[in-house]
Amino acid sequence: MSDVQPEVILAQEQGTELRAGGVSKELKAEFGVGVREGTLVLTSERLIFACTNDRGEELPIGYYAEHLLLYSEVEDLASIPNQAPNVFIPLSAATARGHKGELGRPSLEVSWKDEGGAHGLVFTETLTGRRKKNLNDWASVIQGIRDGTQKFAALPPTPSADSLEGKVLHVLADMQEKGVLEAEESVEGEYKVDLDPDEVQAACDRLASQRLLVRYLDPSGDVYYRRASPLGEAELSD
Repeated sequence: MSDVQPEVILAQEQGTELRAGGVSKELKAEFGVGVREGTLVLTSERLIFACTNDRGEELPIGYYAEHLLLYSEVEDLASIPNQAPNVFIPLSAATARGHKGELGRPSLEVSWKDEGGAHGLVFTETLTGRRKKNLNDWASVIQGIRDGTQKFAALPPTPSADSLEGKVLHVLADMQEKGVLEAEESVEGEYKVDLDPDEVQAACDRLASQRLLVRYLDPSGDVYYRRASPLGEAELSD
């Protein structure tokens, strides 16, 4: 189906809301009534909704209100239990349609068939703002993967997991932007090591020069990094 082997993560959207959309009674019983919130993961083979091992983050939505963003931290596919309430949709059987939505709430409608019958779900974006790509833009990439027309960029080999670069790349595998201090804290917390911010930034810059990370500079001058996607020009995390 694709030239990317083995299965790799192409994009993630944290804080995605899932709701049923014309699904069978069996699917309604499995996932319950209403809305679930988690992380939507697009791989070279599947669309995965991860809603176990939830984490919460308070995000301001105004002067006096906050929204509790719920998501699952996905650093690798092995971290997602292959069971309900997580959802696994093979792209080879999926049809996707993107909707820009009302009030800046883009969504992705996906339908597919399996041995259990016909199913349909709607995934709605929670985090909105100044972005080049939104959840509705995933539809064309999903269809391209299914049709075999989506091209993938060849990425350099990843560094050893024992190296600092390998550790940094691992904690940035969730495809989310992180500053140097956030990356440092993530590596220290996961690997139980003490690091200096300068050496972490140097490692990030080396990875960026190798095209394994994407380096951003925000208007205030702060530097952020995000793991590069094999999607190349079709990158969905911008």
